[in-house]
Amino acid sequence: MSEPEYTRPRTRLYLITPPRIDDVDAFAAILETAFSAGDIACLQLRLKQADGSIDEAATREVSAAVTEMAQAYGAAVLINDSPKLAVELGADGVHVGWDDMPVKEARAIVGKDMIVGATAKNSRHVAMQAGEAGADYVAFGAFYPTGTKAGTVPAGTDLLEIWQESMEIPCVAIGGITVENAAPLVTAGADFIAVSAGVWDHPEGAPAAVAAFNALFDSLAAD
Repeated sequence: MSEPEYTRPRTRLYLITPPRIDDVDAFAAILETAFSAGDIACLQLRLKQADGSIDEAATREVSAAVTEMAQAYGAAVLINDSPKLAVELGADGVHVGWDDMPVKEARAIVGKDMIVGATAKNSRHVAMQAGEAGADYVAFGAFYPTGTKAGTVPAGTDLLEIWQESMEIPCVAIGGITVENAAPLVTAGADFIAVSAGVWDHPEGAPAAVAAFNALFDSLAAD
């Protein structure tokens, strides 16, 4: 008898905040409508200062307004850059970037039960090292041009295809992704699609974007 064919779990949405939020209450209200519109696996709080470093004050303020809400909707809340802040704020985990502290050090700070994600840009080698050091997922990209983050490098869909075929750690696709251009990344093997401007700047609003992403993921999972 032949072995049953493995079916990869449906791709899910990985939502990232805008780098700057001027009206936290208004953002929290919009975020709740987005959560109501469809499945969001996690919310990364990525608030930046002008020099690109983490804005800790803004992160604390936004976290206070949205963490409990996001968790109530079943989303994991991740803090960008700072494992210590993630622990302090009661987040579910941390995402460490290419130039941030090593995964092993982040894991030591947050402990074994919190999520640690790591940026791998376009390097399978870096991604494998991150996995060996204790990362729960790796993020590849940028797959498309993006104005949200500086210092990105181009990544191809072959990264997702090879990773999905050879590794068990989930992979995230990031970088300039919109409803219109996400399909090839889902098909190639992205377990999560990370989006910021593609949701917040959607012409019909964030809830419409979340609904459209989920409809896309459902249609491709059914193929």
